[in-house]
Amino acid sequence: MAVAEEKKTTIKGGEFLIKETPASQIFIPEEFNEEQKMIADTCRDFLRAEVWSRLDEIDKASGPDLMSSLMDKAGELGLMGTVVPEAYGGFGMDFNTSMLVAEATGAGNSFSVALSAHTGIGTLPILYYGNEDQKKKYLPKLASGEFKAAYCLTEPDSGSDANSGKSKAKLSGDGTHYVINGQKMWITNGGFADVFIVFAKIEEDGATDKNLSAFIIEKTYGGITMNEPEHKMGIKGSDTRQIFFNDCAVPVENLLSDRGNGFKIAVNILNIGRIKLAAAALGGSKMVAKQAINYANERKQFGTSISSFGAIKHKLAEMAVRMFATESAAYRVGQNIDDLTLSLQEKGMSDGDSKLKALEELAIECAIMKVHGSEVLDYVVDEGVQIYGGMGFSADAPMDRAYRDSRINRIFEGTNEINRLLVVDMILKRAMKGQLDVMGPAMAVGKEIMSIPDLGSEDEGGLFTAEKKVIKNMKKAVLMVAGAAVQKFMMKLSEEQEIIMNVADMIIETYAAESIILRVEKRIALLGENANSLHRDMVQVYLNAAVEKLNNSGRSAITSFAESDELRVMLMGLKRFTKIEPSNLKDARRRIADELITKNDYCF
Repeated sequence: MAVAEEKKTTIKGGEFLIKETPASQIFIPEEFNEEQKMIADTCRDFLRAEVWSRLDEIDKASGPDLMSSLMDKAGELGLMGTVVPEAYGGFGMDFNTSMLVAEATGAGNSFSVALSAHTGIGTLPILYYGNEDQKKKYLPKLASGEFKAAYCLTEPDSGSDANSGKSKAKLSGDGTHYVINGQKMWITNGGFADVFIVFAKIEEDGATDKNLSAFIIEKTYGGITMNEPEHKMGIKGSDTRQIFFNDCAVPVENLLSDRGNGFKIAVNILNIGRIKLAAAALGGSKMVAKQAINYANERKQFGTSISSFGAIKHKLAEMAVRMFATESAAYRVGQNIDDLTLSLQEKGMSDGDSKLKALEELAIECAIMKVHGSEVLDYVVDEGVQIYGGMGFSADAPMDRAYRDSRINRIFEGTNEINRLLVVDMILKRAMKGQLDVMGPAMAVGKEIMSIPDLGSEDEGGLFTAEKKVIKNMKKAVLMVAGAAVQKFMMKLSEEQEIIMNVADMIIETYAAESIILRVEKRIALLGENANSLHRDMVQVYLNAAVEKLNNSGRSAITSFAESDELRVMLMGLKRFTKIEPSNLKDARRRIADELITKNDYCF
């Protein structure tokens, strides 16, 4: 079924809370073209040929040589230069295609961590913040894999509070180089990196800068030592080290961007890492789901495959539905970034600046997806272990590694707690600056809960009319709770982290639920009703669960600060905003599971 082309409008970060998005305005994975699919297939072929058969060897490797050699092979295929412009030896892919690459390689366990660290936080600071000389010198070698990169931000006493780092940079007496001293920890690729992106504060005349600066440091500069690889719970094949810089002399031309701009670089690069992590987690989830489906079909108990049991079908269907929601939302954000980038370029902004501005604008959604993607992966691997039963606990079966490797994703790129706090903080700060009109809609919701409910019938004939009303009400619930919390605590709201995280959970579920509805609506426009009956089931299963989670989070928040009449009114409002027509979710899950079982694969 053909869909008429419609000019896309750009959206502000967080604006989904106060604005309805037409399905025609979002990108869905079904729209990837053949070239993009071939790129993803190349990534999977590489994992199949070079990684999956060697997972035990990679995890048990005593040094960095094996991972370094795998990175060399990935570089030969062009997997390390996907977003690097052609002028610097890369392929110059758009953001959503790079997301697809992150997903396709995300099933590579420790290898995917090494690759992501190189192509993301290792390469992108130079791509986005480097001057022309720095780009010409480093990007071609990073894109080919001749140079491998590491990112040195975290220190023993500065994790989430990155700007509190104590590493120092002091200009030499002749003004030709900076002398770097400091300690960095949890440095991925540290053992074999040729180039380090290092953050330190410049010290001059006995005074130390308030903000970090960033430097490009080559291993050959000297003054760099490191500990042996860390022994970790998971991603054991990822080379993770403490790095020490002892009077490391760095040419002044290797200062990245402006002095004191390091913290901004770190924040913006982490935005990219967050959304890319969601894509990688999706790739890992799909692999685990495939293995769980295969095992459920093969494993027999009481004379039949365990996949025929309702309890197993429930698990398989829930895995699929949550993954489908992550996928729907992640590529929605990715295309928003691409669309905003293009819009800014059309207004005269440079390529690098437009990409940075787009990523900064969509930072809220990047944080949302980091949380959602990593927690869906954790859910999927946990249920994968359960489906395998006793074998799930055996180190000889694949769930052992999947379970351990998944856990880091809730810590990487800012813990999920930090990201939840950031989601709400960014929305409120933009509202206070007048960049996002949240307070007007929040006040309107406040008036609405004091009025008599509108019991009028809904318009007939619209696709997902009832479901979209549920989404609209979920947004009202978010605005009601967040607005009341702001009024209650004002500037001290930051001290109420439990309430902020409740609100963040409400926002995350609202975004994911809206995304899955919009995706299926667009799928129906593209492929017709008959091809989407199971996808409609997925909408119902996810939406019902999202409403329940939103209700629980809203109740937890409200009862944390409201009393007497305010408490009663807000709870009544929450009840009004979380109404949803009941449906037979058991049968919906069974239909979804039956398709997975028949195809013996994750097939959505």
